[in-house]
Amino acid sequence: MSKSIVLTGITTTGTPHLGNYAGAIRPAINASKDEQVRPFYFLADYHALIKCSEPARVKQSSLEIAATWLALGLDTSNAVFYRQSDVPEILELTWMLTCVTAKGLMNRAHAYKAAVAENEEVEGGDPDKGISMGLFSYPVLMAADILMFNANKVPVGKDQIQHIEMARDIANRFNHIYGEHFVLPEAVLDDNAATLLGLDGRKMSKSYNNTIPLFEPEKKLRKLINKIKTNSLEPGEPKDPEGCTLFGIYQAFANGHEVEAIRQRYAEGIGWGEMKQVLFEKINDEIAPARERYEALLQAPEHIEQQLLLGAEKAREISKPFIRVLREAVGISPIVHS
Repeated sequence: MSKSIVLTGITTTGTPHLGNYAGAIRPAINASKDEQVRPFYFLADYHALIKCSEPARVKQSSLEIAATWLALGLDTSNAVFYRQSDVPEILELTWMLTCVTAKGLMNRAHAYKAAVAENEEVEGGDPDKGISMGLFSYPVLMAADILMFNANKVPVGKDQIQHIEMARDIANRFNHIYGEHFVLPEAVLDDNAATLLGLDGRKMSKSYNNTIPLFEPEKKLRKLINKIKTNSLEPGEPKDPEGCTLFGIYQAFANGHEVEAIRQRYAEGIGWGEMKQVLFEKINDEIAPARERYEALLQAPEHIEQQLLLGAEKAREISKPFIRVLREAVGISPIVHS
């Protein structure tokens, strides 16, 4: 029985934080050990260029993200872990797909529409100001990432569902013109995946500058947790855990019994200082062993590079013969076969 192919990309524009860990990285690491699945995880460094024009940041982010996944125990014997830019066939496929993709489909992309709407709010503004072709057409690159390996399932957040639907539309169009080459991917939404709030009570996001980096040293981690916004209720006053940033983060790291025990402490009026200490200890206990491995990996970048190149080798065992088939399908092949 062939394994189901599951594919996930990680854009290389920042340092992994607690929200990334609880919502995406931890579930993916666990899935990498499932022998019924063939997981593909890649550093989406070409995607990073769409919104980041700082070469040093892209490079550093690639290092930190790769070190994070390896430190947390990614099973590279089962999973294919690679850098997008090490698989040139993906970019070749992107152009093939671009040539069958309707501009009208790209016009409907949420990110593009949002950027246009923001420009139009300025009186007399150019609706396309600051919008690159990278932003406009990146759903095609995302489709190529997925279709290159004929991924069956793509775990995504709700804001990415449209891109999987677009990948299906593009695959359908290519299949209609050139024959059946692509399976149609399915979006996988994990209703149990945690969405954590950040220091200011909004969703934890690099865009809001409110994140808690995953592998901060203990002292810095404690300081950041102490900065988390709370209300002015005093110790002894009952508190509502729902919507509380501290409780939400704790819930992502604790088991059911521990969560219920803390819920009771909220009803009894636990002080915010005490709750922050409880949260710090819970996070640090889980993260500390991986933090040591992470720091060691950062000191051994050649090992990380080797792992990525080995992953690219595995990926290209699939992409190289497949792109030859696709070239033949579209008519780009030797006039006379030797």
